[in-house]
Amino acid sequence: MTSIAIGESAPSFELPDTEGATQALNGDGDTSAPATVVVFTCNHCPYALAWHDRLLAVARDYADEGVRMLLINSNDAERYPRDSFDAMRERVSAEGGWPAPYLRDEDQSVARAYGAKTTPDVFVVAPDGAIAYRGAPDADSGDPGLDAAWLRAALDDVLAGRPVDRAETKPVGCSIKWRQ
Repeated sequence: MTSIAIGESAPSFELPDTEGATQALNGDGDTSAPATVVVFTCNHCPYALAWHDRLLAVARDYADEGVRMLLINSNDAERYPRDSFDAMRERVSAEGGWPAPYLRDEDQSVARAYGAKTTPDVFVVAPDGAIAYRGAPDADSGDPGLDAAWLRAALDDVLAGRPVDRAETKPVGCSIKWRQ
């Protein structure tokens, strides 16, 4: 599996979301957004669920700045039915008000291209298409008071045109559930 490094171009992709639209990221740079957050997540991992509200708060808080957030579920739905596309739709519908699209990476090609390891695994893509941050949202999934501080700091740096101070942290969570 590949793994992309800070400063390398984000892999391009097009994936379906739970609302029936196709969402895309152009790894050569997305001039429509000053930053894009790509989060590999899922429906069943306790770490992903613990960070869920903090990640959606980041999406809401940075929307006025033009920041896009794309949540991607790449898990094997045959072994983990809670991560099926239908289950994803049900979750979004039941919770309502998601400020970011929830995408399905059925063939796991996007997760492989990014070298995603865990749910969550967060990537911040700068407007030139380069990976500016990769890792966990903050230092502790069990402490909502941390408020995705590492992700917020990375976004603040990208939006200000500065190099990201802490560009990489260790992603923490459940492993991506790869097809066997």
